[in-house]
Parts: sequence; structure tokens; C-alpha cells
Amino acid sequence: MNTPANLRYTESHEWVRLEPDGTVTVGITDHAQNALGDIVFLELPEVGRQLAKSETCAVIESVKAASDIYAPIAGEVIATNQDAIDAPESVNADAYAAWLFKLKPVNADDVSGLLDAAAYDKIADA
Repeated sequence: MNTPANLRYTESHEWVRLEPDGTVTVGITDHAQNALGDIVFLELPEVGRQLAKSETCAVIESVKAASDIYAPIAGEVIATNQDAIDAPESVNADAYAAWLFKLKPVNADDVSGLLDAAAYDKIADA
């Protein structure tokens, strides 16, 4: 399983990258895309939407199932990845390159409270 050490993770299989400008980029993990199978549709949150931590904010559909995506931390949606919406299979090709949305966090320190790669691997392997 591919779990980059420079990212943080949630128990619901989102990855989080804190950017140099203080924003946060969010996607789903390699483990999640593999479990879902061929991804065929993404519904991402609207830019400007305020999200609470753990709020359902997006939907990802595969040929096998539909799954909710949750906000890893509280913040305002500042961008969505139109390329991933147009080509949802890109998430299968590289889950860490095909980010889904970006947040301006209420508190960027919240990222440090998420799982590191080793802790996520233990949950994902369970």
C-alpha cells in the first residue's frame, strides 16, 4: 500500500497535505481508491462552503459502490479539482496526485492532530 510519509490521514481514508501558504489539500488514499475499484463519478463541495470537521462534503462513486468523503478539519473550500471531476478515473491512476478539494483551515494546527502514515497503515490494514 502506498502511504506517503509527508501527508496526514483520517480514519475515513482522506489524505491531507498542509501547503506552504497555510491552505490544506485533500484527497482520498490509495487504500480507499483500491477498495472502491473503478471510480466513475465525483461530486465535490462548492467553493466558498464552510465545512465542520468530519462533515460529509463530497461523494465518490465507483462501479461497485458510492462513498461519502468527509472534511478532515474545519475550513472554507477555496478550490475543487475540475480535472478530477472531468476524469474521475484519475483518482485510481494516482490518488495522491488527483486531489479533490482545498481548504482554508479555521486552524491549520488541526492538521497535526490527524494520523501519520504509520498510524494510518495500521487502521487501513485492520
